[in-house]
Amino acid sequence: MKQVFNQILSSLMALLVLASTVSWTVDKHLCMGRVMDISLFLHADDCGMESAMTAMKDDNVQNPCCEDESFTITGQENLKLSWNDLDWDHQVFLVTFAHSYTELFVSLKERPLPNEQYPPPKLVKDIQVLDQVFLI
Repeated sequence: MKQVFNQILSSLMALLVLASTVSWTVDKHLCMGRVMDISLFLHADDCGMESAMTAMKDDNVQNPCCEDESFTITGQENLKLSWNDLDWDHQVFLVTFAHSYTELFVSLKERPLPNEQYPPPKLVKDIQVLDQVFLI
């Protein structure tokens, strides 16, 4: 179960890195204020109004109803961070977090017994039974 979770998590992290580094270009074709076509990475197809205007062969008529819009979301260019790019507070936090996280998985060979050198007291009478005080 743990291996499957690790594989899923690593795949999601790889997709996240890929999505953040790729530049996305969205191209829209608008005709009379309505979106006719949206395209990622390619040019959006037109509505056919341009070809109809050229078929009429009238050079004086402009096409005010159609327009193309495109915008680009740029991805990250520099993915390599150096230790000097971090503030002093962030460096201290990362070092202490890493140290405390690795100390969680260190197993102790022997558990220390705090009263190893002292023998337990000898009970002459059982006080709980005498006072009839029991934990329920």
